[in-house]
Amino acid sequence: MFGYVNVYKPELKMKDFYKYNAYYCGLCKTLKDKYGCFGQMTLSYDMTFLILLLTSLYESETRKLQNRCLVHPVKKHDTLVNEITDYVADMNIALTYHHLRDDWQDEKSIAAFAGSGLLKGAYQKIALAYPRQCKVIQESLQKLQECEKAGESNLDLVSRCFGELMSELFVYRVDPWEESLRKMGFYLGKYIYILDAYDDIEKDRKHGSYNPLLSECDQEGFDEKCRRILTMMMAECSREFEKLPCLLDIDILHNILYDGVWTKFDQIQKERIQRKEHDNDNKSV
Repeated sequence: MFGYVNVYKPELKMKDFYKYNAYYCGLCKTLKDKYGCFGQMTLSYDMTFLILLLTSLYESETRKLQNRCLVHPVKKHDTLVNEITDYVADMNIALTYHHLRDDWQDEKSIAAFAGSGLLKGAYQKIALAYPRQCKVIQESLQKLQECEKAGESNLDLVSRCFGELMSELFVYRVDPWEESLRKMGFYLGKYIYILDAYDDIEKDRKHGSYNPLLSECDQEGFDEKCRRILTMMMAECSREFEKLPCLLDIDILHNILYDGVWTKFDQIQKERIQRKEHDNDNKSV
């Protein structure tokens, strides 16, 4: 995943920040316990948000553990785990497996080939346990691959592929909350895809890689246009969130949805503006 869905620490109470980290550490521990060190390397903030959301919605019974790890080798730290942690860890591995397969097929990356081989057995078990989610992951990434190969410039069409993928992951159970969770995942998925494309503009231009934003990234008002699009995505996502009866960790969830998701965008935009000003200064000289 991408790490764009994170907390905004300056606006978060310390007790909530520690709790958020405990969920993050819980996902890290679960990935390592179930899938080894390679599985642990797939850890992301984006999926930690999904744990918080589903735990709050379903009020899952959560266990608090004390653990040491490579990052915290001396002092034990809090770790929160529950059934949602297991589900999200499995979805993380499924996403990583298909991503590595795509990299092998597209770029003939030996590392991707080796990585997908390491995860193949684990993925087959996950696919048996969660056929609905794994089917949509595979189909959505295939659609996305086809769009990229065709050089598709329609941002809505391309980002929809990742939106549909995230939509399915958010539906942990088929129940009365399915519709809102599905819509929430859809718009958050589109947000993540568009922000990732925005983040990768210079890198993709340099390497000649596909990016649906490249054709208009030098136009006047481009950065603000991207902000407006992303704002619309998060407005729809947040609207669906407010329909859910989430009370547990509500301050953390609000922090992520209304502040945290903008941290990376603000950083990228600031760097783009500074780069443009630097280029303009060089031209004037």
